[in-house]
Amino acid sequence: MAWWELLLAVVAASLLLVLAYGIGIAVRRRLLARNGGVFELSHRVRDTSPGRGWVIGIGRYSGEAQLEWFRIFSLSPKPKRVWRRTEMSYISSRSPEGIEELVLYPESLIVTCEVNGEHIDLAMDQQTLIGFQAWLESRPIRSNWTVF
Repeated sequence: MAWWELLLAVVAASLLLVLAYGIGIAVRRRLLARNGGVFELSHRVRDTSPGRGWVIGIGRYSGEAQLEWFRIFSLSPKPKRVWRRTEMSYISSRSPEGIEELVLYPESLIVTCEVNGEHIDLAMDQQTLIGFQAWLESRPIRSNWTVF
């Protein structure tokens, strides 16, 4: 086998792997959307440097109680992060600044939430933010009343 034939075989195999990966990503997104709508949701996984640490992904409300976050370029069917509605509270939102404008989805807003005393940053568009706030506000109210 000549060197160029080997090179051609390696290039063809690489292209097939890239194509299979792309099809896998599309099928995964379709399967995730089957149990309810998914939406563009980025998460700041590291906050050591201002404006950095963002990972784009998709979000999905699972049942009534939790928000699931999936990395966009992963083939895993399991969410990378899960937040319970009863443990989350909305703090503020702002527009992206500097490098954040380049790494996030277009027209994203950065939302800061508190989860069990820890602040997390999420990025979503305005319409998704409205739905997110409604989802948070519709959580069951904890009562101090005891029923005998």
